[in-house]
Amino acid sequence: MTSKTISKGILRAIGFIVGVALLLYFLYIIRSVLAYLAIAAVVALIGRPLVKFLRLKLKFPNILAVVATMLIMVGVLAGIVALFIPLLSEQSKNLSLLDIDELQKSLNALYHQITNFIGLSSHIVEDVIEDVGLEKNILQGLDIGFIPDFLNSFLTVLSSASIGLFSVLFISFFFLKDRRLFEHGLLIFIPQTKKQRTTNSIEKINNLLSRYFVGLLLQIFILFVIYTIVLLIVGIENAVVIAFLCALFNIIPYIGPIIGGVMMLTLTMTSNLGFDFSEIILPKTGYVFLGLVFGQLVDNFFSQPLIFSNSVKSHPLEIFLIIIIAGLLFGVVGMIVAVPGYTAIKVILKEFLSENQIVKSLTHNL
Repeated sequence: MTSKTISKGILRAIGFIVGVALLLYFLYIIRSVLAYLAIAAVVALIGRPLVKFLRLKLKFPNILAVVATMLIMVGVLAGIVALFIPLLSEQSKNLSLLDIDELQKSLNALYHQITNFIGLSSHIVEDVIEDVGLEKNILQGLDIGFIPDFLNSFLTVLSSASIGLFSVLFISFFFLKDRRLFEHGLLIFIPQTKKQRTTNSIEKINNLLSRYFVGLLLQIFILFVIYTIVLLIVGIENAVVIAFLCALFNIIPYIGPIIGGVMMLTLTMTSNLGFDFSEIILPKTGYVFLGLVFGQLVDNFFSQPLIFSNSVKSHPLEIFLIIIIAGLLFGVVGMIVAVPGYTAIKVILKEFLSENQIVKSLTHNL
């Protein structure tokens, strides 16, 4: 091997590394556009069954079916915003969602009521806690910022996302209008010999993920209805908003229901401060807790099996392991995208490596 050949190899390697670095930098610069494309793809997958229903069952022209679907989805979004924003802005003090100091005071007052109810002096409890090396104030080190963080982020996105919303709606419209738009763009980079397999993979991924996202919306809606009924029966103010927030947390697998449940119980107790703990606060909290348990039982034994088994064709244990691994690697975002990402990978493996024994065992239901 001559020095000229070695130098060419080094230059080629350097050029490749520089090219990859420039590509990654470019993707980083346009990360907002990539986010718009990803969100628009999800919106298109959710709206796809409705467009198909309008075209095939009601005989709508394709463009009219797409316009009707977009209007329905925008109407639903506008209804949520119209419900959500005014109540949060006007009742934030009562809900103690956006005021950490107020929530901290409420929890401290509730802590003293609980210790008095069980017959213990708060000073005794604090002395015991201090003896075991914990904070003297049991709530002093409690980080409750997760409650308003999610809400503030949500409100910030809503208030500053007008351009993003327009972009997502614009892209979603063309994704729905031309179902193969994304496919045609992707096939440009695929060799001719693999285009048919790629087309088959994209079609199957679209079908599976469309059912998955629609099922996820159904899961959130079922929990929303259950939580709303429970909170209305118990007599909690702003029951619809609280129920919507707690149901929305179920987007995060496994951890989300716990966060939503803690938030609902906390708001139930703090919204009734000033009333007798044993006669008012404790019974209401107990009823809300039973409603949470009922909602999670329905979710775990009905909603989730329906989504995972009938949409993504994966065993619940398989899904559990994938979500845990994705969470360890990429955090909460990884947990959210674990199921659709894993489903897409399974479809691609089945299409291109169908003879592999491991792939066969993992994809036999697809």
